[in-house]
Amino acid sequence: MRLLGRLFLAFTAATVCLPTAGAAAATVAPTPVIRADFPDPDVIQVGSTFYAYSTSSRPGRIPAASAPSATGPWTVRGDALPAKPSWAGDGGFWAPDVSRLPDGRYLMYFTGPSTATGRMCVGAATSANPLGPFQPAGGSPLVCDADEGGDIDPSSFVDTDGKRYLLYKNDGNAVGRPTILWLQQVAADGVTFVGGRTELIRDDRPEEAGVIEAPVLVKRPSQYVLFYSGGSYIGNTYFTGYAVSPSLTGRYTKAYRPLMTTATFDGAVQGPGGTDVLGDRAFFHGWVGDARHLYTAALGWAGDYPVVRGSRVRYEAERGTLNRATVRTGAAGASQGAVVAKIDHADSWVDVRVFAPVAGAYTAHVAYAAGYGDAQHLVTVNGTTRFTLDYPDRGWDNWTQVRAPLTLNAGWNTLRLQHRTRWAELDHIEIA
Repeated sequence: MRLLGRLFLAFTAATVCLPTAGAAAATVAPTPVIRADFPDPDVIQVGSTFYAYSTSSRPGRIPAASAPSATGPWTVRGDALPAKPSWAGDGGFWAPDVSRLPDGRYLMYFTGPSTATGRMCVGAATSANPLGPFQPAGGSPLVCDADEGGDIDPSSFVDTDGKRYLLYKNDGNAVGRPTILWLQQVAADGVTFVGGRTELIRDDRPEEAGVIEAPVLVKRPSQYVLFYSGGSYIGNTYFTGYAVSPSLTGRYTKAYRPLMTTATFDGAVQGPGGTDVLGDRAFFHGWVGDARHLYTAALGWAGDYPVVRGSRVRYEAERGTLNRATVRTGAAGASQGAVVAKIDHADSWVDVRVFAPVAGAYTAHVAYAAGYGDAQHLVTVNGTTRFTLDYPDRGWDNWTQVRAPLTLNAGWNTLRLQHRTRWAELDHIEIA
């Protein structure tokens, strides 16, 4: 995995006042903006109004909501797809996606139960209004291959050249076959296929447990970023990952670590998935009891890689800029097997460059080992704020995290960790 950004050297002057870590506020975790069942959200903005759509729940086949801002207040408005398609049977409708067509109409992709195949398939509907009612388009699904398990989780993407595409998943995990995320070019109407489809990624990681789904594609200046969900949606092992490619059709490379998990949110969101991206916000669901509520969080781009506020991002200390210190490889139990060692002198330090989507309160989780008594580092943030970070003696190669509340600027920030007392080695820093 390419790490987020390059690391550089910063000069830190001596300090007199040395407070301990803890003076700043803690991490800002996402909180639900719709506190009701609203899974697999899709969000669009029309003028100054935001609209959201979800998998079937009590309000209807495709519940719709609106709000004056991304953070709310959100109001559930009812069913955007009251008329069932002629090809569909009874059952839930999943993971809608709404986009605007060149003629001003709104196009909805959705997943519905096909009576002909007994599988879930991708359909389409249109409306003149973002809240509907959407009218089903055609008498058959857009994509419906029973041999590959059916097809689900559609989403739309329009590239910078104006060409439109449909992304979706073949539901291979339902029939013991590979799960693949596909890209299909469509005409301006969104429902006429152009050429054949292209495989983007498939399930090939242990944490995915044979399931990847919910594709959403974003074009950044240097690359395409494909967001997806992985694992079983029914519990807190569900997560959001991403893959990147310099070209639309790939090859896509998955990130080394997921973007959002229950653990990266320190349990504040359970099973974050079904993620959609709109501007500088990520929208996703998380389990609260027996329902999946809608969350949103600030989204930033660190060298065209996504960073979500409140979700930990790991920066390896050994990839930082070192002064009178060394990289030790083969470190037992360390992240990626390497650490910064011999931070033993007054002028020994490591600079680590970290990213904040927006300015404000964050928490650094510093992974260290100390085995010859309690140690300390002097931490400097962007060359000004300074405090002392304590490392209790837990033994060498026993990698332990200590917390350091920080106030960061929007964008890139430089943390310097400099020798103060005794000796500690550094493995990594996670910023949430």
